[in-house]
Amino acid sequence: MKLERELLRGAGPAAVLAQLAVGEAYGYELVQALDRKTGGVLAMGQSTLYPMLNHLEATKLIASREKVVNGRTRRYYRLTPKGKRKLAADRAQQTALHEALGAMGLLKPGGA
Repeated sequence: MKLERELLRGAGPAAVLAQLAVGEAYGYELVQALDRKTGGVLAMGQSTLYPMLNHLEATKLIASREKVVNGRTRRYYRLTPKGKRKLAADRAQQTALHEALGAMGLLKPGGA
């Protein structure tokens, strides 16, 4: 199941920040990790991911550096201190949203 565009708009950046909390990564690694870890729900192509990364970098939530690997230049992204604070705030909001949806009967029993 893929999320509708509006749901992905909010969940996508938070998922990218959460993945970068694990460690720095380049774009294709992020695409693969988001697809694998979410069972395809947050799968996104490069045409979605790279503008998102550019926005996150412009807002100073992530930073990047170039590194040459096997003769190819790759851009690696990492969380900034501001990004870590944003991720903590996003996690708190997601928890509150999950609890509210559960209270409204929109989630399966057991929190799934």
